[in-house]
Amino acid sequence: MSVSATIAFAGTPQFAVPTLEALAASGADVNLVLTQPDRPAGRGRQVTASPVKLAAAARGLRVAQPQTLNAAGTLDDLGPAPDLLVVVAYGLLLPLQMLAWPRLGCVNLHASLLPRWRGAAPIQHAILARDATTGVSLMRIERGLDTGAVYRERSTPIGARETAGELHDRLAVLAAEVLAVALPELLAGELSPTPQQETLATRAPKITKADAVLDWRRGALELDARVRAFDPWPVAETRML
Repeated sequence: MSVSATIAFAGTPQFAVPTLEALAASGADVNLVLTQPDRPAGRGRQVTASPVKLAAAARGLRVAQPQTLNAAGTLDDLGPAPDLLVVVAYGLLLPLQMLAWPRLGCVNLHASLLPRWRGAAPIQHAILARDATTGVSLMRIERGLDTGAVYRERSTPIGARETAGELHDRLAVLAAEVLAVALPELLAGELSPTPQQETLATRAPKITKADAVLDWRRGALELDARVRAFDPWPVAETRML
């Protein structure tokens, strides 16, 4: 991938790092990286930078960490508008003024084959549902949560013994590959997105520790799926009386 354009990037966790690195290596001018503010993490609850911030700093990219995108003057603080904003697991919804900020709009890489598994935890929910296949969707960002029309998607089978952590790592690489192929066409205005079929939409709400408690009245296949879906977090658990 070799492109000539100004691109802003928004992402926070490790899942977003391969795409940021692909962008930085593409020849594009990555003039801004947005990521969540540093937060306490780990057993010692030490304030820690996000994986995206660390990756951006290693490449000398400009980083901004606003607490919110809705405050007056936020766009002014971010600097000149880019040609495109690429979002991968950023963690904040983009307000209307930001959707209109880049010349070519905003796109998101989502870890499912939309409209299946819209929401915060598509990888875990695909395993919980014992889906045979999942993938990555490159979509235009609209007001709704993961409702935008899809530019490109790439599917991959879910292994019979695959954990959420293993699938996460494969999809992170796949997301970077999807963008590498699509970006030149996006910037040239040669891609036309396909609207999602609302009747096929399913939800993937955030996983909590309470979800990981195993109920031994459930069938073996469901229990197996839950153990894999909650590895590496929050880790399936059982209680002995």
